[in-house]
Amino acid sequence: MTPFLLHLLRHGAPETPGLLMGRTDGAPSAAGIAACRDKAAALQVETILCSGLARTHMAAEAISVHHGQDVQIDPRWRELDFGDWDGLSPDIVDADALNRFHADPDASPPPNGERWSALVARVAEALAEMDGGDRLVVTHGGAMRAALAHLCGFAQPQLWAIDLPYAALLTLRVWPGQPPMAQIVGLQP
Repeated sequence: MTPFLLHLLRHGAPETPGLLMGRTDGAPSAAGIAACRDKAAALQVETILCSGLARTHMAAEAISVHHGQDVQIDPRWRELDFGDWDGLSPDIVDADALNRFHADPDASPPPNGERWSALVARVAEALAEMDGGDRLVVTHGGAMRAALAHLCGFAQPQLWAIDLPYAALLTLRVWPGQPPMAQIVGLQP
């Protein structure tokens, strides 16, 4: 199969950074949108996708103006649902529960939240539909790590070692198939 480039761009800084924002639709900051637009300016892509939440959609729309393309929304690229923790500062979440989550987010998901394996499964489903053509997905840190887990076989604990700050751009060369394979060809924090 012919490989394609998959650019995963984390949304820019929201108006209120540092919260556990999964399904919470926090407003993006103007500086965050600009950082994403600048990071994607030189990319050559056939498709631009986003998770549909405002912090990804507004950045994707700003990028699409430069590229002259429409933005496609795919909610499978949304962040992990933090359940009862969603929208909260980590400082006010029970520290022991948060540590258990970080140690094993599948065995200790947030209360009423999503398991890590569910996030990986939905991102894998979205990836399975990609069979060619370079593309940009404006998404979230968790979804980017889920893509790395699925495509590159990283174990979940290894993924915490990868720094993906706001507006980080991760580029993968993807070989579609069953199973798909990928190679990291760029990371711009």
